[in-house]
Amino acid sequence: MDWTSYGAFLALAALLTLLPGPDTAVAIKNTLQGGRRRGGWCLAGISTASFVQSIAAAAGLGVLIVTVEPLFLAIKYVGAAYLLFLAVQALRSARKGIYSDDVVAAGGSSPAIAGLRQGFISNICNPKVIAFYLAVLPQFLGSDPSLTAIAMYAVTFPVIGTAYLAGVVYGVNRARELFTRRRIRRIMDGVTGAALIAFGVRLATE
Repeated sequence: MDWTSYGAFLALAALLTLLPGPDTAVAIKNTLQGGRRRGGWCLAGISTASFVQSIAAAAGLGVLIVTVEPLFLAIKYVGAAYLLFLAVQALRSARKGIYSDDVVAAGGSSPAIAGLRQGFISNICNPKVIAFYLAVLPQFLGSDPSLTAIAMYAVTFPVIGTAYLAGVVYGVNRARELFTRRRIRRIMDGVTGAALIAFGVRLATE
């Protein structure tokens, strides 16, 4: 295990995590809608999907997803479509400006299930995570890495991402009294919806 290389990878993973992306927008959307509980379940969905993708990349499944173009494109377009679907929901909420307690989510599912589902689908349908691993990991692992090294590198990115998003959920929830004022909430929903559209279009066209 080359700890110098791992330290460099850790710094790179932390820097990339701080860049705003779909996971951040989806986590903010769910926390605004249902507070810390729904935001926490959304975070659980994102983290689970991120770990699945990292394990798949470490196990070699990522190579299959990236090299089989129809499979890669299918995952990418499903992910982009889902982000646009969430964007439409947010923009519709901003337009109507009608809010109530998040007791039952759309489709009759509980807020926890809705948050978990949105977090998981938005992350698992973003193949850029696997592409990142395939492009970056070999540069740090070397030609003959140990299983311990592979495992450490594989879980680092999801762990850092989970910690960062936990801070986002906590911060948004703490400020939720301000954000849930009708005028502020409509602005936040509009901004979140616009961000999700941008992320969805970028994912589909890259």
